[in-house]
Order: sequence, then C-alpha cells, then structure tokens
Amino acid sequence: MAVQPAASVPDEAPASDGFQFPGAWYTQSKPVFLSGNEVALLRGGDELFPAMVRAIEQALHEVWLATYIFHDDPASEAVAKALIAAARRGVRVRVVVDGFGSSHSLTTVKRWFSDNAVDLAVFRPLTRWWNWLQPGQLRRLHQKLCVVDGTRAFVGGINVIDDRNDLHHGFSDAPRLDFAVALHGPVVAPIEQTVRAVWTRATFGRDWRKETLQLARSAEPVRAARKLLRRMHLLPATPPPLADDTPVVAAFVVRDNLRQRRTIERCMIDAIRMANARVQLVTPYFYPGRSFRRALIKAARRGVQVRLLLQGKLDYRLAGLAARVMYDELLTAGVEVYEYTPAFLHAKAAVADDEWATVGSSNVDPLSLLLNLEANIVVRDTGFAAALSEELDQAMAVSSRILVAPLRTGLSAMLGRGLVAWLAHWYLRLAGSSERY
Repeated sequence: MAVQPAASVPDEAPASDGFQFPGAWYTQSKPVFLSGNEVALLRGGDELFPAMVRAIEQALHEVWLATYIFHDDPASEAVAKALIAAARRGVRVRVVVDGFGSSHSLTTVKRWFSDNAVDLAVFRPLTRWWNWLQPGQLRRLHQKLCVVDGTRAFVGGINVIDDRNDLHHGFSDAPRLDFAVALHGPVVAPIEQTVRAVWTRATFGRDWRKETLQLARSAEPVRAARKLLRRMHLLPATPPPLADDTPVVAAFVVRDNLRQRRTIERCMIDAIRMANARVQLVTPYFYPGRSFRRALIKAARRGVQVRLLLQGKLDYRLAGLAARVMYDELLTAGVEVYEYTPAFLHAKAAVADDEWATVGSSNVDPLSLLLNLEANIVVRDTGFAAALSEELDQAMAVSSRILVAPLRTGLSAMLGRGLVAWLAHWYLRLAGSSERY
C-alpha cells in the first residue's frame, strides 16, 4: 500500500505541546500526538518485510529491531541477510528478541548474527531451568519495532516469521491476517527511544560486575548512574525542538511495568467511549477487563455499531474459550461478533469513527494489558482510518458471524466462565500483578 501523507484533522485534535523533552512521552498517561508524519498501512509480512529490507538497505548509521519472534525460515532469513549486509558496510545494527518467543530459533539466529557483526540481545533468556524462578519471567517482550537511522520506523503486530508459518501448526496455504505501519516523521523519535530502552534492559546485567565496577570507579558515580537510567527512560533527558504547528496525526503508545502500565488500554477505552458511529476491533486474544467490556457494551447500547473480529481458526484452545465466555454478554448488548476462519488471525488493530485508528502488538487480554511490553501506533487521519476500516470490512465479509453464544446458558457456560476467570486470576498473581482487571 502506498504511503499516505498526513492529512488534516479537526481542530479539536489533541495538541503536541506536552512533548517537551525526549523522555517526556514516557511519563504521560495519555497519548502524546505529534504532527507532520507520513504513515502507510502494511498487510502481513508479505508487505512489511520487503519495505523493511529496503529501508535497511538504505541505512547509513544504525538499525534497531525488537521483536517477540525472530524465526529461522526463509522470510526471516531475508530480513537477517539485510541486517547482516548493513552491519558489514559499517552500520551499527542492534537486535533484541524475546527469550521465550524466539526460543525455537535462537540457536540459529545467534549463529547468523554473531559471525556477522550484528549485536544481538535476548530479553529475559530461558536458557536454564532456574531462569523460570527469576522474578518477572512471565512478563515478556511482545513489541514489534524497527527503526532505521532515526527517521523511518515500523510498528505493528507482525513477528519476523513467514505469514504462512505457525510455530505450532506448521505451514499453511493462506497467510495470517496481520498488520503493521510504516512511519516517517517526528513520531519516530519515541519509537527509537523505546527500542533503545528495551536493548538497555536486555543487556543490563549481562556484564553486571563490569557495570557495577565502572559505576563505583567513576569520578562522578551519581552522574554515571543517572546516564544509565536515562537510557532506560527512568529519567528525563535533554529537550529537543518542539514539533511544528502542522496538524496532529500520530502518537506512539507503550505498555510496560514502570510508568506506562495501562496507557494502551486507556487509550482504546477512551476512543470507544467517544465513538459516535462505529467501532471496529480485531484481536486474536480477547478477554477484556471490566472497564473495557463496559465501554464496548455502552457504545453498542447508545447506537454505535460495534464489530469485533476474533479467531475462528484457533491456535490455542484456551484462548478461544476465554473469548467465547464473553459472547453472550456482548451479543445481548448488540455487539457484532465475527470469527475469522480463512487463516490464523494475528492482527491487533481498531478503528473508531472516521479518523481514529490504532495498530500494534497489544491484544485485548490480561497478558497484553497488564504484563507484557507492548507498543501501538495511534493515527488521527481520515485516509489511514478508511484504509484500515476497509481491510477489516473485507476480513469480516469472509468470516463467520456469531449470532448465538456457543456457551450461552447452563452449567457448561458457568463452568467455562469460572475456569477462565480462575486461570487468569492466578496467572496474573504468579506474574506479580496485583492490579484490578
């Protein structure tokens, strides 16, 4: 899909005046919209990977990439070769992968990169059984980000793996339904800061004795410690130039376990609450909390067309059960529910009315909303919203609409809801989360 230049939006769009220094976005609980961006919607790895490879081939200084899965199939290898070629011509290339998501292919990926000057970091590695006993191991890196030379970025839900390859079910004829966004403009800055922060967290402690000694021996240990924390976005940094006065178009939002715990969730709930005509939401894993569920139901009851696109072809049966225990309540309120059956569903996106849209890595379930590191891009642009809405309309047209909840009444429904709630409760407690959901 062609790059869509930033289009004008109504005067009531939030201003970007609050963006005062590079770390400022990180202290905000609401999206910080920045102006003057170009955005392009990409469908699946078939569109994302060639665009990403072209950007990497043009890199002059540095490339940052963060992903949950970096697989070792031919599609992934094409991206790896582009990264290796960039590193060989002197570009600094740093890649961070999740220790659990990339566990199947980590040996191969390490071999690819270690021999070819690409710096690889593993976020919370699981190389030994006792790694599971360390705090926070259930909180995974789920972001999918790539930044080239600080000017171009890619954000979405697409892992570095072939669209037709599923880790548990093998190859299929039809590609997964998934989306990413290519970006150019001021909004790239916070995306790059996020990848740098994830890299710092993944590498910090790898040589902790050396790091500790360097801090202790420093002539100014406090300043050295502040510099390290600044790289992890725990402290503000130097103010950059303010954004210009052109229309606000995009905001980068994250979910982490420091200050941005519920930013993505609140952002989506606010958009649903403000919707006047329609809400479209696609996610493979759907088990929303009380506030999210109420927002959807109230929107439907006040006449907003609320349409959900969920998995029909299940990759995890428990995830399917978790979503389906919600169907009766949603259908009764007038929410339209569709299950995507042509292929596996992996997209995480939403559209509200005619100008608000988001694409990213965050599902609508406890893992994404309360535990994992997630990243979404929010776009205020009529052209982008229309393009994404058309994609979702087409996907729903080939999906199965659910008219009767499969677990509507009786003992099976009660047991299903109870089992899912019990599992979600204890998983969150085991992961160290005590937040209300």
